Amino acid sequence: MSRAPRQRRQRGRSRVGETFRAEIGPVAHGGHCVARVVTDPSVEPVETRVVFVRHALPGEVVDLVVTEGSDGDRFWRADAVEVHEPSADRVEPPCPYTGPDACGGCDFQHVGLLAQRALKAAVVREQLTRLAGLDLPVTVEAVPGDQDGLRWRTRQRYVELPDGRLGMRKHRSHDVVAVDECLLEAPADADHVVLGRSFSVAPGGFWQVHPGAPEALVSTVLELLAPQPGESVLDLYAGVGLFATFVAERTGGRVAAVEADREACRHARLNVGERADVTAGPVDRVLATAYDEPFDLVVLDPPREGAKRKVVEQVVDRAPRAVAYVACDPAALARDVAIFAEHGYAVSGLRAFDLFPMTHHVECVALLTRVGPGAR
Repeated sequence: MSRAPRQRRQRGRSRVGETFRAEIGPVAHGGHCVARVVTDPSVEPVETRVVFVRHALPGEVVDLVVTEGSDGDRFWRADAVEVHEPSADRVEPPCPYTGPDACGGCDFQHVGLLAQRALKAAVVREQLTRLAGLDLPVTVEAVPGDQDGLRWRTRQRYVELPDGRLGMRKHRSHDVVAVDECLLEAPADADHVVLGRSFSVAPGGFWQVHPGAPEALVSTVLELLAPQPGESVLDLYAGVGLFATFVAERTGGRVAAVEADREACRHARLNVGERADVTAGPVDRVLATAYDEPFDLVVLDPPREGAKRKVVEQVVDRAPRAVAYVACDPAALARDVAIFAEHGYAVSGLRAFDLFPMTHHVECVALLTRVGPGAR
């Protein structure tokens, strides 16, 4: 028996559609900036509310319209609809479909590329500080393969509209905006060639969407781990064996790859051949019963939610000298780094890459090395 969708409980009077003027504060994780608005100037002390504002930049003075929020909510969401004091980093968006009440695919079309990377670096640093107690310098690096931040998405999905036109969804909505094209879409599909080696990938299977991403990530993992001949390596969330293939070539030692998707595992076996042992299954379940011997190195490339405590503790139980953690979400990375720190592993290297220009997403590769109990 099917159930009706759960309705969000209303917490007091809705403020959706109301307009406020505010000075925009720092960038926050998720593609928006933080502001605080006065909700009722007639009372003492003055009532204010935190608002997460899209289409704005730190330091700007804007009129914002509330898109989600009521009197009982801790924070609201809003769009900046008019800019009274623009930032020097504000640019004219290259895409005609971006902005309030429009396509929600991009967060930073209104921001210059260098400033976009600075915003992403600030987010990574803030998440590591707040969630892992670390104060690390962060620089988000450009990666070859896009055209001034456009034409990098080698896999693109549209909504097919009844009239045959293409559509894109609005931010946090099922509503669709008709578009002629997405400027992020690459002119050709990914060729699945990395550092001169071709990879087998299932149609629709996972592969990095930015053309320069696989080479940048592989090169960084190899640089940070510095694998030595004979070392053993555990590649977790291994996909089609991208990292396992190259570390196996470097070490010539025991390499084990674990991936939950069985079709990806089939392709991983084709890619790594006899150089690695590939096991299909959820990482935490596989590690509960297999590969319980020590490993010298671990490559950890979890999904957006991170590896989480169970997997992190299974990794440190193998006592690797180093872990290369590839992360597509800085908050998940920071939470997992804090767990590693409980077990004596500290961040000894960090690089960040702009693999998703015009969006708030950023890819990080962190090197964790064993330094002692409770180290940070």
